[in-house]
Amino acid sequence: MSVNKIIFVFIALWISLPSFAQSARLKGVILDKYNQPIENVNITAAGNRTQSNENGFYLVSVPVNQKVAIVFTHVSLKKATVFLTLKIDEDYEFNLVMNDQEEQMGEIIVTTNNKKQVQGITTIEPEVIRKIPGANAGIENILKTLPGVNSNNELSTQYAVRGGNYDENLVYVNEIEIYRPFLIRSGQQEGLSFTNTDLVQNVEFSAGGFQAKFGDKLSSVLDITYRKPTQFGATLEASFLGGSLSVDAVSKNKKWTAITGVRYRNNSLLVNSQDTQTNFTPAFVDVQTNVIYQASPKWQWSFLGNISQNKYQYQPLTRETKFGTLDNPLALTVYYEGLEKDKYDTYFGAFKTTWKATDAFTLKFIGSVFHTLEQEHFDIFAQYRLGEVDSNIGSETYGDVAFTRGIGTQLNHARNDLDALIINTEIKGFHDWRKNQLEWGVKYTRESIRDRVVEWEVIDSAGFSINPPIINLPKNDQPYSPYAGPLVPYQNVRAINFNMINRFSGYGQWSRKDKIGSSEVWYNAGVRIHNWEVTGGDVNGSAQTTFSPRAQFAIKPDWEKDMVFRVSGGLYHQPPFYRELRDADGVVQPNVKAQQSVHFVLSNDYSFKMWERPFKLVSELYYKRLTDVNTYTIDNVRIRYSASNVAKGYAQGLDLRLNGEFVPGTESWFSFGYLKTEENSENKGYIARPTDQRLKFGLLFQDYMPNIPSVKIYLNLVYNTGLPGGSPSYADPYLYQSRLNDYRRVDVGFSKVLLDNTKGEPKANWLGNFKELAIGLEIFNLFNNQNAITNTWVRDVYSKNEYAIPNYMTTRVFNVKLSARL
Repeated sequence: MSVNKIIFVFIALWISLPSFAQSARLKGVILDKYNQPIENVNITAAGNRTQSNENGFYLVSVPVNQKVAIVFTHVSLKKATVFLTLKIDEDYEFNLVMNDQEEQMGEIIVTTNNKKQVQGITTIEPEVIRKIPGANAGIENILKTLPGVNSNNELSTQYAVRGGNYDENLVYVNEIEIYRPFLIRSGQQEGLSFTNTDLVQNVEFSAGGFQAKFGDKLSSVLDITYRKPTQFGATLEASFLGGSLSVDAVSKNKKWTAITGVRYRNNSLLVNSQDTQTNFTPAFVDVQTNVIYQASPKWQWSFLGNISQNKYQYQPLTRETKFGTLDNPLALTVYYEGLEKDKYDTYFGAFKTTWKATDAFTLKFIGSVFHTLEQEHFDIFAQYRLGEVDSNIGSETYGDVAFTRGIGTQLNHARNDLDALIINTEIKGFHDWRKNQLEWGVKYTRESIRDRVVEWEVIDSAGFSINPPIINLPKNDQPYSPYAGPLVPYQNVRAINFNMINRFSGYGQWSRKDKIGSSEVWYNAGVRIHNWEVTGGDVNGSAQTTFSPRAQFAIKPDWEKDMVFRVSGGLYHQPPFYRELRDADGVVQPNVKAQQSVHFVLSNDYSFKMWERPFKLVSELYYKRLTDVNTYTIDNVRIRYSASNVAKGYAQGLDLRLNGEFVPGTESWFSFGYLKTEENSENKGYIARPTDQRLKFGLLFQDYMPNIPSVKIYLNLVYNTGLPGGSPSYADPYLYQSRLNDYRRVDVGFSKVLLDNTKGEPKANWLGNFKELAIGLEIFNLFNNQNAITNTWVRDVYSKNEYAIPNYMTTRVFNVKLSARL
């Protein structure tokens, strides 16, 4: 199907969906005082009747624009009555706790909260994050199912948004900016994401056109808030991939609260499913805590801390990869010697205090320290054989290598060490004045980097050393003629950098909610300023300053159909971080300018009813004009920059997401994204950027067995068209550029609740200590698709051709998971 046809289908769907719109509805879950769902509760609303199901869930139609009495009755519990007024097509959630002591009566004041909707922010429920399966389960695993968010590596938590790269995304936890390790070059080295999903309360994501209060990046914002516990509790999870434990604690006077999580992960199950046979002994461990002290109703103190240690010891043994065509099947066999020892230790601590001077004025003071010690040491010697595979079905050697077309060796060496210390201090203010909200902030950042890069690669084919293709050396035509030139490594990078980066940044923004006629409107306008200077070692850069105005406007017409239209954009800058200052030779270029992007986003959110259940279709059309582009290449997840601003580019596309209750009481969604991003370097012409993921389909689906509701199923599907890549790192993309194959992956999970003691009834055995106990089965890569992240290039000495041998990701893997809640 062509791109135009696919876009036409989605536009047709968008046009046709309004016909499903119905009247207002009330839904929710009814619980008893032990938080146990109550079945067969009768609900009446102005003549409309329904009953709650075995999960306590109910759904009833409600007349609009009038106060309606909603009556809840049950044979063994006291009646409850509430009054509320809903608008046309409104969908309202009301969760009730019934008791057997006294009747309940009250009035619900319904207020429309479209704050996140008008800001273009996607909200993700923490429970969804914890349940959806994935090779690297967590928040990033869910983000990859959203339109405009792309990743072709299930072992990595990194993602690209709307044509940007992995370094262009902001991540905040409790309003504190989060950093990740510098030297990671492959997904299997990453280990644990910073965010511990057991501690999460809110997750909000914006894919572009975000407000000035967020920092200076070009692509996206992920804003996470950790929970504030209200009572003691604990969760435990264990699987073949590791385990986690989290504990909630509350003091007697309720002033102190703490939530602490410990995680351990071992990727051996996944890595051992790849073509390369290894001795793989990883150990990824972290401890994280969030402590809150409520000194008074006006003053709160908090501490967020994290210690993470990732040890990665990798000893490849052998590899066999078959590729080619039916007519010409080939195989690469590799025998390895050597070892890789990597270590990433990170320490993070942040203090935050919030002072609410008045109901209209709040101040926040934030200080944080991030320290990372990283080591990447390896010596890997590989001997390879490229051969033709016997494809004669009747042959005794069918499937074996019958003829060797090329042999060679490769030696990779690295002694890379990095020590980085990043200190932040920040003051934020919030003023609420009539219908206006004013926000401002000032921040100082000091980055101290000590970095040593020593890595080289030697390649030999048929016993003769191969010269690098980008150095002027005498022609090496061995074995046909002797070579008298110097022997040099195929790749060689050596550098030592001791640098300091001082940054001052600030923002101010204004927001207002108002009306134009009978339509609700929202305004937001703001500006960011960022000044920085790179010094230290042999470099002394010039001070640079950027000025970034941004604005949003949203309108909700007074229509029968529930629609919000939104336009947002502005001038966005990304001042270079250390990685962006380091060129291909490892040398820091201190005067690299900030990359610049003009964003324009046009959006529509349409909420409607289908099958008498709530749904929402979000459509976003975007365009980004890029200037002062710092070009780069991507190898697995390692980004290498040119450290120059010699290119310009653009990104444009369409994102669609349909989410709702495809199954009553659960949220699922379908996503579609179309993207085109190109760059023009030194006026050579426009070519695809490394993140030009043209088409993307995503599906997140939840279901349960109607007759056994304790058995649930979770499905996570991603289909991405191939990225530009797979070509040798030294290749000029203007002379040679290829695309990897499409990325196709389905992960499925099954869960069975074995024990549910939420009623609080005492048990005679040790199981009475658990509130919930469940076991699950996960199947990663259900259809066993072969997805390649990069290519290994092997030279055929006879034909002088180079063959691209795909480096496949993980195959089908089974995992068993046990979870418990105290």
